[in-house]
Amino acid sequence: MKKILPLTLVALFLFSVGCASKDYVKQEIDPLVERISKLEAKVSALESTLSKASPANVDEARKEAAEAKALAQEAMKSAKDCCGKAEAAARRAEAAADRAESALKKAETSAEKAKKAFELEQKK
Repeated sequence: MKKILPLTLVALFLFSVGCASKDYVKQEIDPLVERISKLEAKVSALESTLSKASPANVDEARKEAAEAKALAQEAMKSAKDCCGKAEAAARRAEAAADRAESALKKAETSAEKAKKAFELEQKK
């Protein structure tokens, strides 16, 4: 009997501590209830939108999508053409810059030669 009483008290204590209160359960479930109700509203809105969709609407949407795709492809082609033209213009500009640099170097060497010739003429 002496051993049973403490074991019984320990068991009662363990069972009483492990239970959740109603307020705690409500506090944990309330955010979930809000999220579920929002999701249910979205689902019902989507279902009503789908019920309104008819084959004519779907065909019209497909036509619009095909037109948009064609326009996008045309824009892509124009962009590629412009990119090619820009690259060609950049190459021409680089070539012109190279020619200008070589002309500058020639002018500098000619100026040096002229300066030396002038100095030699002055010494005579």
